[in-house]
Amino acid sequence: MSFKPLFSRALAAAPQRLHFAAHSHHLWPDASYAGHAEAWDDAAALADLKWDRVFAEVIPEAQGHIARELHLPGPATIAFSPNTHDFVVRIVSALPMPRPRVLASDGEFHSFRRQSLRWAESGRIDLVTVPLDRLTDEAERDGYDLVFASQVQFNAGRTLTGIDRLAALARPEGPWVVIDGYHGFMATPTDLSGISDRVFYLAGGYKYAMAGEGVCFLHAPPGFGPRPEITGWYAAFDDLAARQGGVGYAPDGRRFLGSTFDPSGLYRFNAVQRMLREEGLTTAVISAHCDDLKARFLSANPLPELHLISESAARFLALQGETAPAIHDALERKGVITDLRGDVLRIGFALYHDAGDVDALIAVLRAQPLPR
Repeated sequence: MSFKPLFSRALAAAPQRLHFAAHSHHLWPDASYAGHAEAWDDAAALADLKWDRVFAEVIPEAQGHIARELHLPGPATIAFSPNTHDFVVRIVSALPMPRPRVLASDGEFHSFRRQSLRWAESGRIDLVTVPLDRLTDEAERDGYDLVFASQVQFNAGRTLTGIDRLAALARPEGPWVVIDGYHGFMATPTDLSGISDRVFYLAGGYKYAMAGEGVCFLHAPPGFGPRPEITGWYAAFDDLAARQGGVGYAPDGRRFLGSTFDPSGLYRFNAVQRMLREEGLTTAVISAHCDDLKARFLSANPLPELHLISESAARFLALQGETAPAIHDALERKGVITDLRGDVLRIGFALYHDAGDVDALIAVLRAQPLPR
């Protein structure tokens, strides 16, 4: 089955392109165009009063979509930010100890990796990194204040196991457990119902939620980090009209909010979520579609010189080998967009692909000349 009509604008914008980097910049469905226009129309018609609608309608709708997707007990634990780096900084600022001991995997995305290395360099944190498959055992073995790990690693597509064991360690006084779900959210069905009271979960709309930039979110468990040191005026939005005395915080997930942001990403996110529900496209349905396409590619084995290192939960294939950079560059010259991380070629699959697209990619890979 083809879902290309849902992406007619993006596909028509570059009809000769084969875009197999949905794990990087996911093409936007037509519904996002309508959502973006709705944001513009509200700004024009409501001006200053648009924020009343954003906080009373747009944000609650987005919170509801996320709560349903993650099986959270309610939407109030969710805060939004333009990027996940904002949340990394606020979470660490809220930890109740001056120099926290931080454990992370050695394959985290740059927003955490770069910041944590700089904090370790300055003495702000004590940082330990281990391979993902050792992280849970290490967390249980030694006393850490913060454990940070990706649900699915961005570079290799490896999957975190033992999340329930990590959650069992979490306490408001420490340790805290933070799951970076960017490559898990809407890429694989995720149920946090049993651990939502103990773990942080952050992700965003740029990839599998198909909503573009600027719409990242954090689920913050109740009682963990009631007063982040890095804070913005939205963290006490309900109290703006009241007399200010001291620094107040919202009692729910809004305590991790920052300051003024562009809400258009939330409009796009909501519009895409409505479209998916109308079409009956759950994460499980989308994953099954993409899994079929991955299997079609793998069965053809057009890149035998590269080694598959990603796991099944990843929406992309991570193929490692010394010729990966040259193959990536050659594909780009032929109008095929993939992604490269060091010596790992990443090929991502999405709703806007069908079997014909996979066959076209295989044909390009088998054609000469490609570096071998």
